[in-house]
Amino acid sequence: MNPYLKQYQKNEVETASPEKILILLYDGAIQFLNKAKIAMEQKNIPEIHNNIIGCENIIMEFINTVDEENGGDFAVRIKALYEYFYNTLVQANMKKDGTKIDEVLKHLVELRATWKQAIAMVNSQKAAVAAGADSQDYEG
Repeated sequence: MNPYLKQYQKNEVETASPEKILILLYDGAIQFLNKAKIAMEQKNIPEIHNNIIGCENIIMEFINTVDEENGGDFAVRIKALYEYFYNTLVQANMKKDGTKIDEVLKHLVELRATWKQAIAMVNSQKAAVAAGADSQDYEG
């Protein structure tokens, strides 16, 4: 890989907001599963395994960062969902089961879209509040 591109990507992650990192992690998990599906078509067992493990690692990061203490019922439910994804991928890896990969992939794509939409809504609300505060500054 181009060393400048690698440094750019490293800087992008290191300076990213938590919301951006969440989307980047979803992108990575989705990419790993898409690569696992391609490897499955090619019957490339080591690549299937490595890509499923890559996705499992990201999902484990999701599991470990859920704040159940402050996140309430939502946090408990999303953690259980992530645990289900993780266990499904373990089974997919052991059995080289493409349907299990497809199942988790479908949910990850949907969750990514939902998170992206939620982040956009929060950001637009923050911008509206900031714009309101700015206009009040000029009224005084």
